[in-house]
Amino acid sequence: MTTRKRANDDKLPIRMLHDRVLVALDPEGGERKSSAGILIPATAQMGRRLAWAKVVAVGANVRTVEVDDRVLFDPEDRAEVEVRGDDYVLLRERDLHAVAAGRLEDGQTGLYL
Repeated sequence: MTTRKRANDDKLPIRMLHDRVLVALDPEGGERKSSAGILIPATAQMGRRLAWAKVVAVGANVRTVEVDDRVLFDPEDRAEVEVRGDDYVLLRERDLHAVAAGRLEDGQTGLYL
């Protein structure tokens, strides 16, 4: 009977709370090219680097980010979570450094910049 209850729990809707943002990391493609065309191998050590991710869910108190926006954040300040077999990162809105979205107007600096 516990197996049946567990299967039903997996299908429950999930709502983000407060100022939380759930994001899916952009796939990292191993080798990269610099803007000058230099090939950087996947094994190269890099310093602290921010990461881009796509927003998949937002809490009720999130003001500047919407679902499907791309956001820039520090991957060292993250909490990973698995939801229905997919890996996501849970962040607070204040931990985001930038938002990239077509709906943003030129000249706006955003709330947290």
